[in-house]
Amino acid sequence: MNMADQPPMPGAKPVRRVVIAGGGTAGWMVAACLSKTMGRILDITLIESDEIGTVGVGEATIPTLLTFHNLLELNEREFMAATSATFKLGISFENWRNVNEDYIHSFGLTGKDHWTAGFQHFWLKGRERQLAGDYGDYCLELRAAQENRFAHLPRNGLNYAFHLDATRYAVFLRRFSEGFGVRRVEGKINAVNLDEATGHIRSLTLDSGASIEGDLFIDCTGFRALLIGQALKVPYEDWSQWLRCDSALAVQTQSVGEAVPYTRSIAHDAGWQWRIPLQHRVGNGLVYCSQHMSDERAKELLLSKVHGEVLTTPRLLRFTPGQRREVWRANCVAIGLASGFIEPLESTSIHLIQRGTIRLMQMFPTMGIRQSDIDEYNQQAQNEIEHIRDFVVLHYHVTNRTDSEFWRGCRTMDIPPSLKHRIDLFRETGRVFRMQNELFAENSWIQVMLGQGITPQQHHQVADLMGDQELAGFLDGIRQQVNRTVAQLPPHQAYVKQYCASMEK
Repeated sequence: MNMADQPPMPGAKPVRRVVIAGGGTAGWMVAACLSKTMGRILDITLIESDEIGTVGVGEATIPTLLTFHNLLELNEREFMAATSATFKLGISFENWRNVNEDYIHSFGLTGKDHWTAGFQHFWLKGRERQLAGDYGDYCLELRAAQENRFAHLPRNGLNYAFHLDATRYAVFLRRFSEGFGVRRVEGKINAVNLDEATGHIRSLTLDSGASIEGDLFIDCTGFRALLIGQALKVPYEDWSQWLRCDSALAVQTQSVGEAVPYTRSIAHDAGWQWRIPLQHRVGNGLVYCSQHMSDERAKELLLSKVHGEVLTTPRLLRFTPGQRREVWRANCVAIGLASGFIEPLESTSIHLIQRGTIRLMQMFPTMGIRQSDIDEYNQQAQNEIEHIRDFVVLHYHVTNRTDSEFWRGCRTMDIPPSLKHRIDLFRETGRVFRMQNELFAENSWIQVMLGQGITPQQHHQVADLMGDQELAGFLDGIRQQVNRTVAQLPPHQAYVKQYCASMEK
């Protein structure tokens, strides 16, 4: 019997009524995707309260968001103008390997691979023979970021993402979703009512007394996880032993300079600070470990490091890094912060919302909920977030910093075996690999491992077959092409202004 022939769960019925609990970025991304693709056959209701604010700090994205927008057939100029967005080519990691040492993790590819070995092997041989520059010299996106330049290139020649105003993004997607029939209900959820026979959610009761029934419920209630956590009692797996930061302060400031096309991640002695440039303001935040830094000290440090007029009161967020043991149980799927959280170091929060939504679309239980669908969904979600977890832990563990107890602890902590293998493989052989459907490709791992201070002990022997002249010509040809292209790009700020100037200031 194949999966399609497997009978639904006992008492299951076709799914026609979808209830999304919670708005914000997660809720409205789900609503937009479901309504655009299946709005004609589904009755979609989204419940949110104007009194409950959104976390709204995940304002940096990665290139996969373009795929999501293409699925929705969004107009990029309209989206960027509505959300005061700028372009993003990567992340500048400052003080991570050591104090006053920086590198950029950029999008795109570096150099040109050979079928036998990746470009890093030829670069390593070039460094050995003093024929190669910095690894980043051979990456277009990285060099464009360094020069603060950007433009759309033919054949998607420049990989990019966005910095965006998350609150305005939710408003933009709400307008889009309501155009495809999504019904928004204002109110707070007071009770989650379960069916005693099946254990499924039957309805949600609002503070107004209204009852909203559904066949499938999407939990987008953020850290509170009202449905998946509080009602269905799905346990939470804590990853604090690897990701030690548990607090963040967020504040917005007036723009005082040109917006750069990259996110800044600036490490401090108990965590790191983000700086995300939008058209109308700058998003700032301080992520820290409360065992090593008090809230008051964090606030002082954050406000001493921002530029421009402070527009908002610093907002404190507490979090526990980790994931739900199941993100789909019974007739409830958790998407966004309700499903788990990895700090925003590599801008993956919106990506995980997108992946959870698209995975649900691909496995949508139109004819009834099946356990095989639930199991497959949960397995894929677990694999994906664990890969991202390992990549984020890498930044903390592989460091030369010994200037504080926080960093000394990160250097010496035990790490997941899956991450230890990747680090050992690269350190010993220069090799990297990518699992199927894994988010971060080989070039991302290479850039971060080199940037954090790992120098491979050897390279692939195929690089030894090139003589000095051939190897120098190969490397210089790539670098010169990158430099020629970068020189032709306009300044990022000027390009944004003519392409998608914000409708609001």
